[in-house]
Amino acid sequence: QDYYGKELQKSEDLKTNACITSARPPSKLVRDALKRIHEEVMARYYGCGLVIPECLSSCWILDLGSGSGRDCYLLSQLVGEQGHVTGIDMTEGQVEVAKKHIAYHMDKFGYRKSNVEFFHGYMEKLGDAGLADESYDIVISNCVINLAPDKRAVLREAFRVLKPGGEMYFSDVYASQRLSETIRKHRVLWGECLAGALYWKDLYSIAEEVGFSPPCLVTASPITIGDKELEGIVGDCRFVSATFRLFKVRDGSRTGPGQVIYNGGIVGHERELVFDANFTFKEGEVVDVDAEMAAILRSSRFAEMFLIRAAGLQGCC
Repeated sequence: QDYYGKELQKSEDLKTNACITSARPPSKLVRDALKRIHEEVMARYYGCGLVIPECLSSCWILDLGSGSGRDCYLLSQLVGEQGHVTGIDMTEGQVEVAKKHIAYHMDKFGYRKSNVEFFHGYMEKLGDAGLADESYDIVISNCVINLAPDKRAVLREAFRVLKPGGEMYFSDVYASQRLSETIRKHRVLWGECLAGALYWKDLYSIAEEVGFSPPCLVTASPITIGDKELEGIVGDCRFVSATFRLFKVRDGSRTGPGQVIYNGGIVGHERELVFDANFTFKEGEVVDVDAEMAAILRSSRFAEMFLIRAAGLQGCC
């Protein structure tokens, strides 16, 4: 709270590139939406690139660690006036910045009523902020789960508030090994998102334990520290900024591998949908998918965008 509320006043105050690693280049739609966001909100942003999934119209989205509200105000435009975006952050000063500009943004977007709200609270304890079971279509998070001591509690809460078929789409920092006590207690390394990084294999075991589908890797970028003193403390451990998507697959959706055809039509991805590092769907093209991906597409908000059939069958089922 002290590091993000007092020490950091702008992105340039960060000492490593852990929290500013970019992922895919943003689309024109996203670039235009960013131009409508208040300059103070943009200046107080410390996330990893952009965490913007596809197919967002009218969705209800929760942003864990929403900070000054940049991603929330961006998503507010993408979900439209019928959608809704909730942000929650542990740093009171950041939440105050986000709340201060609600009226400005609603006027800028031409909305009759606000479709965003912000809470001061902890992502491990979403119930304390009044967030109910199965109330969101998507949970996003932008390089902040590493700041939570109990990652399992964060994923468990995200799973609880997601609707069946919902998705957790998030970027974070991961380590190549479990971190030593010296690293984990280093104040600057913690604030810079490195000391709290999860050993990447633990994400898979925690996700399974909580109830999510196996993590789908979207993008990954190595992190360079660029500070000799901090590099000496870290030693041979390596870090990566990665975006994953996890799904709360509906009961009964797992029926074996299949073949899918993308119908097109998702705004900004009309001809091609790069779903993750393993699957790219081109409009009208038949793609063989494993049982897990078939279940994800069948049970999620993407279902209406695809024709899905069991492997080896010619008709659509």
